[in-house]
Amino acid sequence: MTEKTPPASFSWLASWRIYLQPASLRMLLLGFAAGLPLLLVLGTLSFRLREAGIDRSTIGYLSWVGLAYGFKWVWAPLVDRLPIPFFTHRLGRRRSWLLLSQSMVMIGLVGMAISDPSQTLGPVVWCALLVAFGSATQDIALDAFRIESADPKQQAALAASYQTGYRLAMIWAGAGVLWVAAWVQGDNATGYVHAAWQAAYLVMAASMSVGCITVLMSKEPVPAELPPARNVKEWLQGALIAPFADFLKRYKWQAVLILSLIAVYRISDVVMGIMANPFYVDMGYTKAEVATVTKVYGVLMTLLGAFIGGVMALRWGVMRILMLGAVLSALSNLLFAWLSGYGHDVNALIAVVSADNLASGIASAAFIAYLSSLTNVQYSATQYALLSSMMLLLPKFIAGFSGDYVNAHGYADFFTATAWLGLPVLVLVGLAWHYQPSAQD
Repeated sequence: MTEKTPPASFSWLASWRIYLQPASLRMLLLGFAAGLPLLLVLGTLSFRLREAGIDRSTIGYLSWVGLAYGFKWVWAPLVDRLPIPFFTHRLGRRRSWLLLSQSMVMIGLVGMAISDPSQTLGPVVWCALLVAFGSATQDIALDAFRIESADPKQQAALAASYQTGYRLAMIWAGAGVLWVAAWVQGDNATGYVHAAWQAAYLVMAASMSVGCITVLMSKEPVPAELPPARNVKEWLQGALIAPFADFLKRYKWQAVLILSLIAVYRISDVVMGIMANPFYVDMGYTKAEVATVTKVYGVLMTLLGAFIGGVMALRWGVMRILMLGAVLSALSNLLFAWLSGYGHDVNALIAVVSADNLASGIASAAFIAYLSSLTNVQYSATQYALLSSMMLLLPKFIAGFSGDYVNAHGYADFFTATAWLGLPVLVLVGLAWHYQPSAQD
């Protein structure tokens, strides 16, 4: 199930050098392509919608667009097995699906740029769904690409490189989009101006070319040997049933414990995150302040956390860092509850965002490595999609009601409640650590 602790002779210098290997550098750029769409259909979009006068409850419900990520396991078997005419023969299974999904993201972002939510929400929602679907499909193919590109001992480092690219994209999709919108808007950078957001989203669509170029310049990983299917029934058996049956066969009763942990591990962060941008707007922070503090400085702290988490997991084992990340993620939400009563203060915002993002980076690196260790390379896309989807289903569903909760109880109570959501996570990490089939630590 999991890799063993590296030998003591594996030096710290050797640990850090792994980030300079070609596989790590590729994952850095592909992580950028994966991280770009997420904020544009969730975090940054919620800022745009709140600025356009959309009610917090509506924003909360619209976060269910993100459930596309939670159901990606449904079409993951197709991404794992189904060839794309013309392209798969020339590019390979993983690269052809990556390019198709990246094209969907770019088209959806252009549609979101053209649509004006202050006039009607329908077109924005449909285009956001296309972006989310394309982004989730890209995640399926990219996770398989990553898992198949290196051996298990390198997965924590690849996860950290992936997270680095992912967070850099979040700086661009978070701060960059606000900077572009503020620049186009001019001196009066407060209030909603559709033309400013239109320009910003068009720039984001063009930025997806980083992923397309990287895919075209990358080599297709050596595909896992798949048994030939003699008919449609056998193909469906291999594509749809075998990946899930393999997981249950390998972990038996422990599969319930593993899946329960995965389902709730990031619940504190995900539920809290939906209301973060509306919180900044309602607290009176400007586009420039939010861009600089939360989307640049904060994301840099996440990168630091991801590198620290990747190296710590490599040396001390994933489960220890998984527990540390769960504790820190829950506690950091309490800082937002404090900030809601402290008032508009940029220095306080820097301190809170720093602690929260450092914790998030550590937790993310350990969690991705943990998920990667659970997969069978023969079914890497489908199994990883199932696991990473379960991470989002329950948190995203609960997050849809976050606007209602804030309207009824206020931000302080909301952030405190999200911290309490982390308690079951600590119990499940402890149980998974104790009952893991082969000792990791």
